[in-house]
Amino acid sequence: MLFNVLLQVTVQDQAVASALDTPKEVSMPLWDLTLKGGWIMIPIAVLSIIAVYIFVERYFAIRKASKTDENFMNRIKDYIHDGKIDSALALCQSTDSPIARMIEKGIQRIGRPLSDISTAIENVGRLEVFKLERGLPALATAAGGAPMLGFLGTVTGMVKAFYDMSMAGNNIDIGILSSGIYEAMVTTVAGLLVGIVAYFAYNILVANVEKVVNDLEANTTEFMDLLNEPVK
Repeated sequence: MLFNVLLQVTVQDQAVASALDTPKEVSMPLWDLTLKGGWIMIPIAVLSIIAVYIFVERYFAIRKASKTDENFMNRIKDYIHDGKIDSALALCQSTDSPIARMIEKGIQRIGRPLSDISTAIENVGRLEVFKLERGLPALATAAGGAPMLGFLGTVTGMVKAFYDMSMAGNNIDIGILSSGIYEAMVTTVAGLLVGIVAYFAYNILVANVEKVVNDLEANTTEFMDLLNEPVK
């Protein structure tokens, strides 16, 4: 009986000791962790806001430009074959798309040399592509600038940590170094995160713009072939 009691007490003591030795899980709110990154987190946050705004705004603008009526070119062909130039112009003016504005310029030049018509369409096309690419350079800047700001925070954080270490003398404590180390690590993570997201967003938009450009070129070629058809 006494042996059983001693065994139970020993087991309980071991359980208590094991519970005491178990490290407590420490968590920190994301906002508090962000604040430990220091002032460099401000420009990184600004770049993240700019990147998100440009991506969302350009994505829907490019998506809108890529949507065209499948029967648009067929109706243009029918109007031109029937000699209804005014109806073709009215159709282009009522259609809000880059290809409609390009074809409108070409129709307005009908009667002039084909080289002049092609040049006029290409000029409008360059303007339309420029509109689609608006904001992409800023997005590329965010993709490249955010990691650089993060690395700058790494350097300043380590400088701060070493400075605190030198000022502490022989009383060096991990708490003294934590401020600089937090700044170094948090800014690095934030800069890389914003840079990676902006980089992928930039490439997505570039791919969508290229798709729209290919569609514009295909429709322009179709229109020029229509004008090159022999008169029946």
